[in-house]
Amino acid sequence: MKQSGTLEEFWKNDLPEGIDPMTAKELRQSLRRGSFVLPFLGVHLLALVAVITEFQSGNMAAGTSEFVGTLNPWLILKSGPFWWIIGTVCMLIMPLGGLALMEQELEDGNYELLLLTQLNPWKVVSGKFTALWGMSAITFFSVLPYMLLRYFGGGIEWWDEVSCGATVLAYSAMTGAGAIGCSSIRGIGMRVVVMMLFFVSMTFGCFIPVCAIAIVSDGCGPYYQLTALAGAVCYTMIGFAMARSGLRLNVMPYEVKPSSKMIGMLILAPFAIGMITLLTCGYGGIAGLLGVAFVASRLNVTQGCGFLR
Repeated sequence: MKQSGTLEEFWKNDLPEGIDPMTAKELRQSLRRGSFVLPFLGVHLLALVAVITEFQSGNMAAGTSEFVGTLNPWLILKSGPFWWIIGTVCMLIMPLGGLALMEQELEDGNYELLLLTQLNPWKVVSGKFTALWGMSAITFFSVLPYMLLRYFGGGIEWWDEVSCGATVLAYSAMTGAGAIGCSSIRGIGMRVVVMMLFFVSMTFGCFIPVCAIAIVSDGCGPYYQLTALAGAVCYTMIGFAMARSGLRLNVMPYEVKPSSKMIGMLILAPFAIGMITLLTCGYGGIAGLLGVAFVASRLNVTQGCGFLR
């Protein structure tokens, strides 16, 4: 009986007690969904086939790109079928599952009940993001043995593999945050349109400063990596801001409509980042990215969504 009670206690407390309740709720639901289980099993099957194919064809060459660094999508494209599969699953399929996450809270005013508790909009959105991005991260780290096999048996440069992995995790974070943000918009058609706008804004907003610093520094050194990290943080925060804008309890008559405000930010962000990058001869792109990220973190602060709340 004691052993049975211990087992029952283990299953009831399978997550640490200190974990955020919203994160715990989303993790329990997400890990049982077909949107996680099927891609997780599929990626292992396809990754195994891809590795075997690469070994048989001898098509694994070191030095796949001149600029080997984070947020370089060409590095993924030139690295062979293995990274095509990992990138498709972890950067697109799993993160885009976030397009349905906020709908759970917006239906029938569930979010109003959540905001009456100790959960503020920041905790609601960050809990959903942690669970969504965590699924991509779990899937990515589960294929590390294949990466080691490619490194030791295929002659792949270790920095190429690390850069591809960092790129996958960074893009999965940005795509997941954007998908959660778009899920706060009512109407599937409008969600798709805004998600496409998010992709365009993210592409230009990250491409300009990252390419500029790679050119002026003649490579992908530490400052390039910091700029790429700032790009990931910037568009993750914009996704958070979009999601939080849908949890507003009320909008004052003199305030700009939250959805219009966020669409405006998606359009203007690349221009602001590009202008700062241009004025600083390529070196200040990181400042533009972090500045936009700060602005996004402060939106809707009156509703308890601030960075420090």
